[in-house]
Amino acid sequence: MADISPIDLQKALKGAEYPASKDDLVSLAQNNGADESLVTKLGDASPDQFDGPDEVQKAVFDAA
Repeated sequence: MADISPIDLQKALKGAEYPASKDDLVSLAQNNGADESLVTKLGDASPDQFDGPDEVQKAVFDAA
């Protein structure tokens, strides 16, 4: 499985409006054609609500 880059995450979350729930971001990533490994990492991230893209990035990459 390839490593996920911050750019991949940015592309997956293009069009996100914050604050956003984790479920909303997972759906958006899927709709944006994100790799399944990125979608899984996003779904496994904590918390369940994010206030901005920096918070999402920290949660996804700290969980790696």
